[in-house]
Amino acid sequence: MATPPPPLRRATLPLLVVAVLVGALATTARADLVISRADRRVDLTSHIVRVLASLKVENVGPDPVSQVLLSFPNIQAKNLAAIRAFGTEGKVKGPSTVLPIEVVQPSGAPPELTFFSALLPKPLEKGKILHLDVLTVFTHSLQPFPEEITQAEAQLVVYQDSAHYLSPYPVKVQTLAIRLPGGRVESYTRHPSAKLVDSELKYGSFEDLPPFSYLPVIVHFENNNPFAVAKEVIREIEISHWGNVQITEHYNIAHGGARLKGEFSRIDYQSRPYVRGVSSFRNLIARLPPRAHSIYYRDEIGNISTSHLWSDSKKTQLEIEPRFPLFGGWQTTFTVGYGLPLQDFVFYSDGNRFLNITFGSPIEEILIEKLIVKVVLPEGSKDIEVSAPFPTKQWQEVKYSHLDIVGRPVVVLEKPDVIPEHNLYFQVYYKFNNISLLREPLMLITGFFLLFVACIVYMRTDMSISKSSPSYLAKLQWDEVQATVQKIQGIFEQCLAVHDKLEASLRDLSRTGDIQSCKAARKAADAQFKELSKELKSLLTSLQSSPQSYQIWPKVEDLIIKEREMQEKLMTRHSTVVDSFEKKLRGQDIENRIALQQQKIAALRQEVESLLEYISEI
Repeated sequence: MATPPPPLRRATLPLLVVAVLVGALATTARADLVISRADRRVDLTSHIVRVLASLKVENVGPDPVSQVLLSFPNIQAKNLAAIRAFGTEGKVKGPSTVLPIEVVQPSGAPPELTFFSALLPKPLEKGKILHLDVLTVFTHSLQPFPEEITQAEAQLVVYQDSAHYLSPYPVKVQTLAIRLPGGRVESYTRHPSAKLVDSELKYGSFEDLPPFSYLPVIVHFENNNPFAVAKEVIREIEISHWGNVQITEHYNIAHGGARLKGEFSRIDYQSRPYVRGVSSFRNLIARLPPRAHSIYYRDEIGNISTSHLWSDSKKTQLEIEPRFPLFGGWQTTFTVGYGLPLQDFVFYSDGNRFLNITFGSPIEEILIEKLIVKVVLPEGSKDIEVSAPFPTKQWQEVKYSHLDIVGRPVVVLEKPDVIPEHNLYFQVYYKFNNISLLREPLMLITGFFLLFVACIVYMRTDMSISKSSPSYLAKLQWDEVQATVQKIQGIFEQCLAVHDKLEASLRDLSRTGDIQSCKAARKAADAQFKELSKELKSLLTSLQSSPQSYQIWPKVEDLIIKEREMQEKLMTRHSTVVDSFEKKLRGQDIENRIALQQQKIAALRQEVESLLEYISEI
């Protein structure tokens, strides 16, 4: 192996340690099985690493074999999110069957390796051949290097693996093909058999390798695909037997790639998004069921209108575009909701109803570090059972909604490190009596019936107060006070209207220079003020004599004082402006003469309006 570049030497240490450890395991290997050919294909086009190993296994021992061991270094096994095995027996590869997988610890095996066992449907006899396909999916296996980049830089990542298939069995012939996302390749481990063609890196073939053979390889390459990592997703599935299954998904998504270094420039990003934001992502694709309806996409602020929806008879595709592009280390939260037809997902069998729906998120290529699925069943459901295709943590809760009495049972399933391969169907079985559907309608009918009965009783009951009682007299007095106050408010509103006319006459004067019209407007305003003052005097006398006006009278007095002061200031300013125009002063000189008066008039106007509003509330 060629010496790696200096920045990557530190990354090779874990692999070299594994190579030393597994080198001592040849004595613990079993010789019952031989892998005559192993072809591995590693897909690095996403931030989720998928490895498909196609194995041709032959039993060369004397006894039948009922399981095939699969080994992984712990540094890889800790990131293993899913493992599946498919097998078929025979010299020619035919239709495969799914094989159960379980974790095992063979005798004599060191703790540095993790072993899985693929259980065969029937023992593999001596001389027989098994075609075994093993799909493994790893998370957090692509490490950003460097860990921080600027807005304009592309994202580079490092992937570590072994060119040799790490197996407890001898391998006669094996190859490794690594599919890259395109773009530049900074470096990769050199080997005589290594060959880089376009976006595929190949190692091998290697022949006659002993058990636990290990050859570390490191690939440093560009990967700007979305590193969408959801810290937590809460998926709520609420069943209504009135014909709908409501799905609500709450996301907390982050960019799991290289963190952004320095400041973000929106102008640079919008002008050249594929250059000044190549490592970011600004949309996600969610593939919803075909008949999804009432779809919404929102966050804490409200509805997000930058989403796009395509629908046909086979699928419904939702393009989710956050409010801002996501760079490394950035995160956002949002909610997606939609409805589904009940008959497409809830079925009836053997006296039980069961929900059959997918477990994971509909968003493509997303890693969910913690997924919580809540299935809200109708009130009255019982005998609840869950069937999931993989282990999950389960418990039950109770949710109260409108018109609920005992609450709705909620089945909660929790699973870490959920990937698209976990988006499989699971079932929730329960019993539900159709008569329970009538509970809420009957409650509504009874409630409205009681409301109408109460209204009839109220309308036919004489609840009037005696006209001679003190409370009735006090009410009459208060009504009179209210009527008087309303009239007073009307007079003051007329006064404010006269003030506005005086202001308008001054504006006309500055525009036309007609002094006589301005004087006539002031004379008319003065006459109106006198008439309004006469009307106000009688109303004030009536208000002051009422014993119910003790609360409002002080405010009315303040209103009168402020309004009269404003009248005086306004008339004084009006006279000053007219006098200045007669003397033919400049406009700036006129403004200087009335500036202080204008400020006082504005302050008084605000106080008068505030007092009117306060009196109106009382």
